[in-house]
Amino acid sequence: MNMDQYIGEIRMFAGDYAPKDWALCNGQLLNINEHNFLYSLINKAYGGDGVTTFALPDLRGRIPIHQGRSNSGKTYTLGETGGTEEVTLTYAHLPIHNHHITATSTEGTEISPEGASPANKIPQYTQEIEALSHMSTESVSYEGENDPHNNMMPYLSINYIIALTGLKRQSFFEQKR
Repeated sequence: MNMDQYIGEIRMFAGDYAPKDWALCNGQLLNINEHNFLYSLINKAYGGDGVTTFALPDLRGRIPIHQGRSNSGKTYTLGETGGTEEVTLTYAHLPIHNHHITATSTEGTEISPEGASPANKIPQYTQEIEALSHMSTESVSYEGENDPHNNMMPYLSINYIIALTGLKRQSFFEQKR
């Protein structure tokens, strides 16, 4: 790679390694003394002790978003992580909806409600029964297994790399004079 990159610049790279003077964005710790200009840019936003080490961003399984205030009003800080790969929907996530039960408009003629549709006239059942029984399994009931579902958009796995050497901010402005 050429020297047109800025220290701290992140690029996508199709290789399975980091080229010379670049490092994979995999959260690895670097020595502050060996990479002091890069440390001055990102400090310990991504980890490290801030005394002898700092961490590079870890973009494995993540997509980057811009720091600052979004149009929705949420503020994202440098190094903040969020999101999840799987989600279990709960009752609160479901839209308001109805489950309709169909019934006949004639008098009930069944001895037991099991396997039958409810009728709308009284008495619903023509004979007393000794024990209660459940309605048909086709009636309204709870369904589902509560398993999480995949929450990921379609993706292509690729490496993010960060420049360890290159132009500094001052160098750019000095070149433009």
